Amino acid sequence: MPIFLAGGGKGFVPPSLEGEFNPPAFLFEGTPFEMNRIVMARMIAALFIAFILIWYARRKKLVPNRRLAAVEALLDFSKVQIGEEILGKDHAHRYQPLIMTIFFGTFFMNITGVIPGLQIAGTSLVGMPLIFALFAYFGFIFAGVRARGGLRFFKEQLFPSGVPWPIYFIMTPIEFLSTFVLRPVTLTLRLLMNLVAGHLILALTFVGTHYLYFTLSGVLGGVAGTVTLIGGIAFMCFEIFVAALQAYIFAMLTASYISLSISEH
Repeated sequence: MPIFLAGGGKGFVPPSLEGEFNPPAFLFEGTPFEMNRIVMARMIAALFIAFILIWYARRKKLVPNRRLAAVEALLDFSKVQIGEEILGKDHAHRYQPLIMTIFFGTFFMNITGVIPGLQIAGTSLVGMPLIFALFAYFGFIFAGVRARGGLRFFKEQLFPSGVPWPIYFIMTPIEFLSTFVLRPVTLTLRLLMNLVAGHLILALTFVGTHYLYFTLSGVLGGVAGTVTLIGGIAFMCFEIFVAALQAYIFAMLTASYISLSISEH
């Protein structure tokens, strides 16, 4: 979007954090139910996940068709490639609902960032990544307490066996900080920062393309606009890959934390 500079000419205004991640409300403005583009993207992603899983549960067959097989492939990926690879077959089935929810939720919330009309990831504001992180956080604590017992779980996490007792004065605060404080923080920030950076790159390339094509006249503008357009399409493909990768990493880390909490130290 061009603006008038002090010199009287038009200049290019790059996308900003405030402008991109604080979109104006279009429904129920000023109420607790205020709806903007990011909230709409989250609701669409959540409804789509619910529709897909309900549709699959009602129509699953012994010999699935292509659409059912595609859903089964995603479910099997979260169960086998994430759950069984990290937790083993004995525990993967028990924690599959948690891992699958995180994998599907983060993926579909991420992928809204490249859908025309939405063009913003549901995880590009801190609220949604924090919810997923807390879901994983309480999940691994619940799993550890259930498998090891409450006192025993916290004792094993904070006071590892085989350590000389004076070392506990140093180790226990570090273990508490890394296990019970930094884990949800790092899960949140890892997902959030990747999606924020990806959205800003896409916004910059496509806004730049519009500026070069329609504001900067001449052959130079057309050539430069074509270059930024090709770059934007390439970054869009890369962002699809990042959306899937971040969903996989988030679910994999959740499974890893559960494995650490239920295993005997």
